[in-house]
This record gives sequence, C-alpha cells and structure tokens, in this order.
Amino acid sequence: MTDRYADELFDLGEQAARLVFPLSRLVVDPERFADDTNEPMAAEGMGAVYTRTSDGRPLRSSLDTEERQRLLERYYVPHHERLEQLVREALQTSGYCLIIDGHSFPSSPLPCDLDQAPLRPDVCIGTDPFHTPEWLQRTSVAAFSDPGWRVELNRPYAGSMVPSSFYRKDARVYSIMVEVNRSLYMNEQTAERLAGSGEVCRRIQSVLAAIVAAAC
Repeated sequence: MTDRYADELFDLGEQAARLVFPLSRLVVDPERFADDTNEPMAAEGMGAVYTRTSDGRPLRSSLDTEERQRLLERYYVPHHERLEQLVREALQTSGYCLIIDGHSFPSSPLPCDLDQAPLRPDVCIGTDPFHTPEWLQRTSVAAFSDPGWRVELNRPYAGSMVPSSFYRKDARVYSIMVEVNRSLYMNEQTAERLAGSGEVCRRIQSVLAAIVAAAC
C-alpha cells in the first residue's frame, strides 16, 4: 500500500512547490473524499479513514465517529488546507496552477482494486474532464512514452486531485495524476531499489519538468 520512494521520484527542486503527506494512508488517506457518502471506496472499508486492509481484513478493532473526526482534523484537514493555499498562491503569481498528483502502484492488482487486469502499464495518467485540458493529456502521454514506457490513461487508476474549493469551478487549475509502476525502480518483495532506479528517477523528473514547461 506504500508509495515507497514516490517523494524522490516527484522531486523537482525549485521548479515546483511540493506537498508530501507524511503518514501512511492506513492512518488517513488524503486522496479520498472526507465524506464517506461521496467516496466509492468507503463501501470497501477504504474511505478517508480505512477500516479494512487491501485484502479485506479488519484494520481497526473499532472506529467510532469521534475517533474518525479526530484523525481527519489532525491529518487530513491541514494537508488539504496547505494544498489549497499552494493553489491560491500559484493562481495569484502565475494566473494558473498545475497540480501533478504523484503516486506509485504495484505491478499486480491488489484485491481491493477495481481493475483486476493482470497486464499493467509502466505509467498511468489519471485525468479529470474539467481540470485536465486536452493539451495537458496529450503532452503527458507523449512525454512519458518517450523513454519507451507503456502509458495508459485512467488505467488501472483514474482521476486526479483538485482541492474541493476549486473542483469543477476554476478551469485555471490544471491537474493530472501520475502513477509509476513500482517494478520500474524497486524490488516489490524486499522494497529495495533496483540497480537502475537512479536513472528511472532522473527520467521521471525530466518528463515532469517538460510537462511543467509546457504549462508555462
């Protein structure tokens, strides 16, 4: 479940502001809607605060309303407030904001995954019909395909992060999700980096820099 090394893969230094969630998603998942009635994965026990693991086993002995709210207020809310602040700052200084929602994913489907197809791409680009303009989608697919990687749109995962205050309201906020197959850079059994992981990291950062430049 861990996006191991993703903070390194998506580090563009001074080229972009970076927001890294500091905890495991098994504590709180900032990518889910806070309201379980709006979150499809909540039915699987994997809303903003998980009650089950990826294979359906119980994660917590119990979770009452007060404990759930405490976790959201301590971890989820500050993360989203900071994200919203960064978006507002970008809009004020540049007139637009590009969000790159960075993740990794396992080379084989997890039991909880909606897409159980065994053949997975090297890179998945998640899009939103309002916040991912066609030029951004086209540029992202072309850039990630250039190193010879197999790229698919919205498969095995779909969508991209946008703060709720801007969601489907402000077209100046662009967003793509980039999911990198962990088999490209790490041993998924031992979690150790592969010998060529440094080169993969450099390629990803180069591609991201090209996407950022295309948005300017």
